[in-house]
Amino acid sequence: MNRIIIPFCFLMITIVGLSQSNPNIHFFPMGTILKENIPYNNDANQKHLLDIYLPKKSKGKIPLVVLIHGGAWLSNDKYADMGYMTKTMAAMVDAGFAIASIDYRFSTEAIFPAPLQDCNKAISFLYDHADKYGFDIKRFAVMGFSAGGHLANMVGLSKNNHIPNFFMNGSSTTFSIKAVVDYYGPADLVLFPTSNDAKSPEGILLGAAPLDRPDLAKIASPINYVDKNDPPFLIIQGEKDESVDPKQSKLLSAWLTVKNVQNELIIVKDAPHYGVMFDVDEVRNKVMHFLKKQFE
Repeated sequence: MNRIIIPFCFLMITIVGLSQSNPNIHFFPMGTILKENIPYNNDANQKHLLDIYLPKKSKGKIPLVVLIHGGAWLSNDKYADMGYMTKTMAAMVDAGFAIASIDYRFSTEAIFPAPLQDCNKAISFLYDHADKYGFDIKRFAVMGFSAGGHLANMVGLSKNNHIPNFFMNGSSTTFSIKAVVDYYGPADLVLFPTSNDAKSPEGILLGAAPLDRPDLAKIASPINYVDKNDPPFLIIQGEKDESVDPKQSKLLSAWLTVKNVQNELIIVKDAPHYGVMFDVDEVRNKVMHFLKKQFE
């Protein structure tokens, strides 16, 4: 899965404009407000940090898109994926949306559901501090890439199932998700050709090969949480994805359709697993139209 690895530092700053520690702020609209390396779990774990990008000017409460990076659940950071999605990131802020890009514990540190617990905790933190940052708690969306797409799907689909183990102890569970944008995220962990390998990314995530522990694979697979009360989905998949078979996205879309959940599946012709082909006008316009419609 997404293998872009971008180093980052942990200097806590709040700025307007450029930041020496943030490799992505330069492609955002001039005046974008960056609040960097905010601890969301009240601990010293460097994977429990998030960045917030706020539009320079806003009228009223700000819609928020929570960004979850990819990396096979065991690599990358909150700067990854943004680097090849520069125009889409800039367009969201230019449209008056805030972005919160989050880190989470790798599967090599803590197996599932730890990464999902971290995502839910980060969103809970953003919800609980919405007044501080100006967020509209009724307009939260999640956007994920590859493994981050899997986690975004899990957040969006499992929230209304009220599963305590998907949340950290003492974490607020009152937030709701208005929409999900899924870029090539796995939907069913047993569909991987390496699902019989405990050392595969999905095996490391579960702590066992999915085919050896289908019970664990089921718990960690988004399709098992689809129901009629789920938020709308926009699913974006590369036609020639070499890491996540397009069948994964097609299966998720089919289940959403069967359960009467609003969704759209976009297959990007000739596109691989990730890259600038997902930042082209045609795809970006679809993403922006979807988010604007859900945030109305």
